[in-house]
Amino acid sequence: MNKMLCSGIVAIALSAAPALGAAQTATSKRASIDKAFVTKAAQGGMAEVELGKLAVDKASSSEVKQFGQKMVEEHGKANDQLKSLAANKNMTLPTALTPKDKALQARLSKLAGPAFDRAYMRAMVTDHRHDVNEFRMESKSGADADIKSWASNTLPTLETHLKMAQDANRAVGTSGVKK
Repeated sequence: MNKMLCSGIVAIALSAAPALGAAQTATSKRASIDKAFVTKAAQGGMAEVELGKLAVDKASSSEVKQFGQKMVEEHGKANDQLKSLAANKNMTLPTALTPKDKALQARLSKLAGPAFDRAYMRAMVTDHRHDVNEFRMESKSGADADIKSWASNTLPTLETHLKMAQDANRAVGTSGVKK
């Protein structure tokens, strides 16, 4: 009887092991996705601040200058929140722009006036569309509650930025310069 009971317990344990392993793998994968989101959010936030500073200096449209200043202020604030969150999670954030963002910064640096305004605003519309989608996905399906909450709390600001970018893009794209 004891032999049969032991055999039954071993069989149950062995049948549960793959499910437990799969659950741990799924949790690990979700944590990895959260970490990738945090890294991309930090990179994007840095780029928004740096490109916003460029817009404040180079834009000819007051609307584009104001948008750039808003990017510096609001993405700077979000970046600080993310740094704090990452520190609490023992995550290391990137400290430099990605090659893609550096290339955009270099390209925009060579432009002036309405050409700068149009190129910057097109980039901001594209970037904020992507960001809104990423943050929406993380806010719905993130594994880490703190990261998910930060994404949820930041999403409305990004949605506002997207609307502002679209409005400014229309203004500078159709009439050249809106003062």
